[in-house]
Amino acid sequence: MKAVARRPFLAALALAIPALVLPAGADEAPADVPAFAPVPAAEVVEADLLYVRRPVIVFADSPNQPAFVRQMELLTRYYGELAARDVILITDTDPANPSELRRKLRPRGFSLVLMDKDWRPSIRKPLPWEGREIVNSIDKMPIARTEALEKNPAGR
Repeated sequence: MKAVARRPFLAALALAIPALVLPAGADEAPADVPAFAPVPAAEVVEADLLYVRRPVIVFADSPNQPAFVRQMELLTRYYGELAARDVILITDTDPANPSELRRKLRPRGFSLVLMDKDWRPSIRKPLPWEGREIVNSIDKMPIARTEALEKNPAGR
């Protein structure tokens, strides 16, 4: 009988804890931090991002291509995790005006390319890939593993 009486109290406590622990507006991004968003390939300069950002590139023949739309939907849910891994999400949907990345990687139709911070292709996928799988693959990359050990040396 006592366990039944505690349930409403525990439910109310669970709802109140986030308001007590987090200050007002803590879930909002700071004004000086840019929001994570896809960047068109034409605006990317590889030399400026080498060993700084980890590119995830989504190629398509059109921004309306179903595989491209699906891939962008799958990635949207993981923007926070991608940003934490220094990812820059690059899109290229104009094969008529090839970007430098399109000339270098030569995709055919839809293509998802994961690269490490040294800007060498690690994984290529011809179909949309779940965001969770992309994050897991990034965590397995050599440079990402080294970064994780530098952040947490006790993890050796």
